Amino acid sequence: MAQVHGGQIIARALKNEGVDALFTLTGGHILPILDGCVQEGIRIVDVRHEQTAAHAAEAYTRLTGRLGVAAVTAGPGVTGTVTGVATAFYGSTPMLVLGGRHLIRQELKGGLQEMDHTRIFHSITKWSATAWQVDRLADYIATAVRHAFDGRGGPVFLDVPMDVQFDMVEETAVRFPTAYRQSSGFGADRDTLDQIVEALAGSERVMVFAGAGSRVDEPNRLTELAEALDAPTYVNSRARGSLPHGHPLLGSHQRSRAMSEADVVLALGVDWDFRTSYGEKINPDATVIQVDADGTKVGWNRPAHIAVVADPMTVVAQLVDDADRFRRTETPVWTKEIMDGEAEKAEAAAAEADDNSSPVMPQRFAKEVAAFFGPDSVVSVDGGDIVSTTARWLQTSTAGHVLDPGPFGTLGTGAPYAIAAQVAHPDKTVGVVFGDGGFGFNGMEYDTMVRLGLPIIGVVGNDGVWSNIKTFHRMAYPDRLVATDLGVRPYHKMVEGLGGYGESVDDPDEIRPALERAKASGLPALVNVHIAETMRMSSNYSQ
Repeated sequence: MAQVHGGQIIARALKNEGVDALFTLTGGHILPILDGCVQEGIRIVDVRHEQTAAHAAEAYTRLTGRLGVAAVTAGPGVTGTVTGVATAFYGSTPMLVLGGRHLIRQELKGGLQEMDHTRIFHSITKWSATAWQVDRLADYIATAVRHAFDGRGGPVFLDVPMDVQFDMVEETAVRFPTAYRQSSGFGADRDTLDQIVEALAGSERVMVFAGAGSRVDEPNRLTELAEALDAPTYVNSRARGSLPHGHPLLGSHQRSRAMSEADVVLALGVDWDFRTSYGEKINPDATVIQVDADGTKVGWNRPAHIAVVADPMTVVAQLVDDADRFRRTETPVWTKEIMDGEAEKAEAAAAEADDNSSPVMPQRFAKEVAAFFGPDSVVSVDGGDIVSTTARWLQTSTAGHVLDPGPFGTLGTGAPYAIAAQVAHPDKTVGVVFGDGGFGFNGMEYDTMVRLGLPIIGVVGNDGVWSNIKTFHRMAYPDRLVATDLGVRPYHKMVEGLGGYGESVDDPDEIRPALERAKASGLPALVNVHIAETMRMSSNYSQ
């Protein structure tokens, strides 16, 4: 009879779930898990910090719809993932962190890196537990996954004592669960759909707004719905790209105006949080139709007149199938007014982006970077002001292919998200737009990119300051600025030193050629662009 160790059971359970890559920083407490992944053909992606492993696991889920997994060693290895797990929690992203744990027989004896990991994660996961039995490891994984994909989804944590991982058991004694979780979205009932259809059909000023509740593994028919309604449509977070760049109904500049004038707001997986001014800009007389897989989000900060606990994209598909009941035969006057306003704002931004100043002005930086990446790249964004500016120019036309850190506002996600993107989509161009502050968090992951041959193209908008904070600090305490300046550092030299391609630019006409040279190098690359320091508070880039 064949025997398997605990690490192989875990790996096989992950493989059964569709996992084909695991993000890790190695450690003695997880060696059997890593060995199991080798035996089961799961790719090991080893990074330089556990925070990166967690961020990459989150991005993997967002890009593929499959479970993203990070495995980290005990103690400081586990605590190193906390920021990544919190980012996924507030962004409602399913993912699994596997932690090593001290030997059971050393419990409460002060073994190496002994700690009660699970208590740390109770407030930032949907489920947190310890796996105590080797023959039940597959069941533990199934339970974790079930919790991870429930509702909107979110991160889960499972630690496994070292001896449980090493223990051997007869293969036939292990039960690998099947059909253990929901595999598709759930829609609205007929009566609720009829209410929505009636509200849409009777409206003269419908606004559509889709956000974080969208998942890449679902059919996305948002374009069809927008066209049937002939309504201004706004997207943020993982819904970016649901309407292709340049679509005549896709807005980015007039969202506040649209909310304040609409008579019906169709909100699909949208959080009424700081990014959306807590819903306070919505016309007080408007009918708000809010659809979310998480019932606790419905009616949060803003009343929902038609409140629907359901998967947003499933409801979109249901509405498209019923579209003949509300389809517009002529473009509403209000839609034309809003989209004309969008065109005027875009024209003003384009005029600003023609600036040939050196150092480079942010709008010009954004225009050149967006033109380089085009509609088909996956772009991770990591920063404040420069990301806010650039996001409006990005041409991404596939849902989920702009990777932002969501409502937690985490810096340092850029390189980890890009690593996951290149692993998940090896044939795509993958880029990172960094602020110089954001680059400082996980810039060392360029070593990971070089070691693993991931030709990611990064570009830094480098103004040498913490721009948002310096602006705020200057407003509050203008005579006592502190901890606001970084200096314009040669980050590209660091990338060159690690074996990648680096280049510095301060002429706006050289940004695009430098990025083309970076791509042609076939190496992980960083183009370091000296941009002008600006004095303004950022509007959040997800708006």
